[in-house]
Amino acid sequence: MPRYTLAIDTGRCNGCHNCYIACRDEHGGNDHAPIAAAQPRSGPAWIRIDTSERGRYPLVAVSHLPITCQQCEDPGCLKAARDGAVIRRPDGIVIIDPVKARGQREIADACPYGVISWNEELKLAQKCTLCAHLLDAGWREPRCVEACPTQALVFGDADDPASAVSAARRSDRAQTLRPETGMKPALVYLRLPGRCVAGEVAYSDRPDEPAAGVRVELSGGARTVSAESDSYGDFEFTGLEPGAEYEIRVAAPGYRDRSIPVPSGGEASLGTLVLERP
Repeated sequence: MPRYTLAIDTGRCNGCHNCYIACRDEHGGNDHAPIAAAQPRSGPAWIRIDTSERGRYPLVAVSHLPITCQQCEDPGCLKAARDGAVIRRPDGIVIIDPVKARGQREIADACPYGVISWNEELKLAQKCTLCAHLLDAGWREPRCVEACPTQALVFGDADDPASAVSAARRSDRAQTLRPETGMKPALVYLRLPGRCVAGEVAYSDRPDEPAAGVRVELSGGARTVSAESDSYGDFEFTGLEPGAEYEIRVAAPGYRDRSIPVPSGGEASLGTLVLERP
């Protein structure tokens, strides 16, 4: 039996909302009993994109965070339900029974992620089912995953070591969303938005030429990571530990290395780091 789940790479999400549209197309006004009743044609969908700004002027980045049912291993909605109105299938998908759950608003109220909506017309709590009706019919992935143009959403069997979702779960960048809930969310996120440091690299003798492809290393906290400046000479590191001290080191052939401490605290914009000839 597979154990279905999603891995969501926020670094790939561009906020296009194709996942939202696909979910609405599949479920809006369409009854998929006994898995789910029809989603309202307007109002909350079963996946949302939270958009936020990070960094400081003049280097500001926008992050998009897709949030949907976390398919928790110990879900609060199941605990709040009566008469078997919520079940967790052997494949890991949490289902709200569209008949037994009627009138049980406490099911929606029990979700700390705010991803269970209340259908006032049907008096029913509703949420993402990972398109279980399609999977049961032989589909390989939910509609939201199929519609994602950047492959920010990855679906598969978490117990299959060869699957893309298993590889994502093994990444040192994999995190769960709000693990402090204690509900053991099954979904994992890569590159969750967090404390950010950004800057620009420039050459002292070529001020009009973007310093692209320059190696930039961030050290401190629990990790050392490296990246290259982009085609504009900009670089960015995200997910820094709150309060941890870091240092940025910039190195390019034919130029002196340059190191600079990252200000402790919140977001940091380091400005332009100019590399000098020896």
